[in-house]
Amino acid sequence: MKDMVSNPNQTAQRATRTGRPRAAIPILGEVRLRRPAQPLTDAWKRIPVASRQSTLLGISFRPPQAEAFGLNPNEALQTLLRYPFQYLRLAAYWNRIEPEPGAFRTDDLDAQIASAADAGKQIILAIGPLKNFSYPEFYVPAHHVPQPLPEGTLIRPAEHATLLAAATAFIERIVARYRQHPAIRAWQIEHEAVDPLGVEHSWRLARDFVAAEIAALRAADASRPVLLNGFLPTSLPVRLSQWWQTHDQGDSLAVAQDLADMVGIDYYPRHALVALGKRTLYLDGGASRWQSHRLAQLRAWAHAPGHQLLVTEGQAEPWEAVTTPPNPVGLGMYSCPPDQIIANYNAAMRWFHPATPLAAYLCWGAEYWLLRQQSGDPSYLAAFARLLAES
Repeated sequence: MKDMVSNPNQTAQRATRTGRPRAAIPILGEVRLRRPAQPLTDAWKRIPVASRQSTLLGISFRPPQAEAFGLNPNEALQTLLRYPFQYLRLAAYWNRIEPEPGAFRTDDLDAQIASAADAGKQIILAIGPLKNFSYPEFYVPAHHVPQPLPEGTLIRPAEHATLLAAATAFIERIVARYRQHPAIRAWQIEHEAVDPLGVEHSWRLARDFVAAEIAALRAADASRPVLLNGFLPTSLPVRLSQWWQTHDQGDSLAVAQDLADMVGIDYYPRHALVALGKRTLYLDGGASRWQSHRLAQLRAWAHAPGHQLLVTEGQAEPWEAVTTPPNPVGLGMYSCPPDQIIANYNAAMRWFHPATPLAAYLCWGAEYWLLRQQSGDPSYLAAFARLLAES
């Protein structure tokens, strides 16, 4: 694989001689056709756990996802906080805090922050405002978007001055409320800030819109670092799609390197594309080297003073061809069985240790682990516990 990366022309020549398109061989190596529900194994007990050295471990907590699973968010958070991880990423969902004009309801977020602090966790608070983690990732109150944001366009400050003013006012108010809290170590602005929101929305935030939000945040609190996160493409089709959609101003990782103090990587090596009868077509970039060039750029960036690199979302729940991860009794989903929690963490440790250690690695999917345990499968939580204990 090293030769393939360092000598792309040789690879192209070999592919051309066989009569195949130049990218056909790498793409075929990343495609899987599998039954989505697989027998559970105890592989999570046997897979080695890499040393994390100075890297802190953590999770993100998503009340909307807990609710979608039928869990009580408060009880779910209390259960998770018993595990000995260091970092917890929480979100200030704008439409939940300001459901109608003039409202500012932070009771739920207050309680989450207090519980995390009592458990000795360090907090990254994602403010949004337009985009925040947890599906559907769009949390603007309806009274601030009387008309849908235009599809296929960049949301620029000049054309959306009223929305930007409301967003920065929300940022300033959230920061003013929590900037004295010692458990909050960093602020996150937007989620995958300048990438398209998803299949439901093709609009994108302009770089200068995000820069204006960050300027408001730094004016409100210059003492904490600012985090921007971005999706790391691990397969060629995803890489090409991301480039096509964002090449005019760069993707979220590129913008993060220019605007933020902390860059967060969202890492999902295996995910579904489409269901085909009883089987599903997957992309599996776990062994791919397409991300090598981007990782080298990030390592170089992290060497500069004041820069920190972390994995904000390390895949630890299934990503199937449906919105909500399935929960089949007695089976696990191909896109992320329990052993992948450890395997994905191990991959990230290989990227950066020892020359450029990650500041933190946050697993994504903790609410799903609780759902699995409630359904009689404790292996996801057990795999996470083993990761904490043996890293």
